[in-house]
Amino acid sequence: MSNAVKKAGDVEERIPGTTYVPQPEKDDSLYGPLGRIMLFSGSASHELGAEIAAELGVSVGRYTRAIFPNENIFIRLNESVRGQDVYVVQTMYPPVHENIFELLIMIDTLKRDSAGRINVVIPYLAYARSDKKDQPRVGITARLLANMLEVAGADRYMTIDLHAGQIQGFFNIPGDALKAFHLMSDYVIRKNIPDLVVCSADLGFAKKARDWAEKLNTQLVIIEKRRTSNDSTSEALSLIGDVKDKNVLLVDDEVLTGGSVVNAVNVIRREGARDVYLAFTHPFLAGDGVQNLAKLDLAEIITTNTLPVPPEKQIPNMTVLSVAPMLAAVIKRSHKGMSVGELFNE
Repeated sequence: MSNAVKKAGDVEERIPGTTYVPQPEKDDSLYGPLGRIMLFSGSASHELGAEIAAELGVSVGRYTRAIFPNENIFIRLNESVRGQDVYVVQTMYPPVHENIFELLIMIDTLKRDSAGRINVVIPYLAYARSDKKDQPRVGITARLLANMLEVAGADRYMTIDLHAGQIQGFFNIPGDALKAFHLMSDYVIRKNIPDLVVCSADLGFAKKARDWAEKLNTQLVIIEKRRTSNDSTSEALSLIGDVKDKNVLLVDDEVLTGGSVVNAVNVIRREGARDVYLAFTHPFLAGDGVQNLAKLDLAEIITTNTLPVPPEKQIPNMTVLSVAPMLAAVIKRSHKGMSVGELFNE
C-alpha cells in the first residue's frame, strides 16, 4: 500500500492534500495503457522527487547531468524510457533560468528516446505573474514559458497554485492545475485554533481566501493595499473587516521578499488581533524574505515544499507540509486514465 494511505485506528484517512479516501484494490497497479510509470527528478526537486517516488513505490530515474565550461547543460539518460509514461519533477527554483533550461533539455532527451508520454510536474511555475500586458511595451512571459515547454515535447503538465487561473489557457496541452488548499486547511483544522478569522493578503487573493473561510467555517477579512511603481514592494493601507481580539490566519499563494506580509501583519496588529498565523503555498523567500518573516511575531508559518526549503531558509516556527502524496495520487490517476477531479470532490 502507498505511504500516502495513513490509518487512524481502523479508519483509512484521505490522501493528504485531497478529499479522497483511496481504494487500494483499485489504485495499487502502476501499469496502464502507456506502459509503466517512470519518474525523473530535476536538480531543483531531488528531495521532492524522491518523496513522490516513494509514495508511488518506484525508483527515481537515472541520468547524467553536466555543465560544460561554456555553461551548456548536458543530459544523458542512463536507462531506456521507450514507450513508457514518464514524469519529470522540476520546480522553478534558483538558479531559475538554469533549471528551466535543464527541464527543456530533459524533455527533448526523453522525446528523442521515444518516451510514450512526457509529463512535466512543475510544483512552482516561474513567470506566473507575467500573465498579461498590464503596461505598454511588455511581454507575456507566462505564455512564452508554456510555449517553450510544448515545443520541447511535453505532452502534459501538472502544477500547484498558479498565480492566475487564466495561465491554464496559455497551454495547448492538457494539464492539472492543482491546489495546496486542502493540504494546508486540513492542517489548520487539526490545530483547532479558537476565535479564528481568515485574512486575505490582498484583494486579488480574496476569492481563494473565501474558500479558506468557508472550509474553516469562519469570517473573512481582507487587506487593502496599493502596489507602488516597483512591483517588488507594496504599501498596505487598511483592513476590511474586524480582527479585534481574534486569532488571525493570513493566507496567500507565494511569499517572495515578505514585504507584503510585514505590512499586512502590522495592519492586523494595529487593529487589535491576538495571535497571527501565516499560510502560503510557495516559499520562494528571496532577498530579505527569511529575515522579514523571522522578525515578525507570528504564532506559526505554514507552507509547503513546492520549492525547496534549505536549512538557511528554515525558521523555528515554520511548518513545511509535503505535497508529495497529492502529486503521487494525481500521477497515478493520470497514468491510469482515471478522474483527477475525484481526488478533490470535483
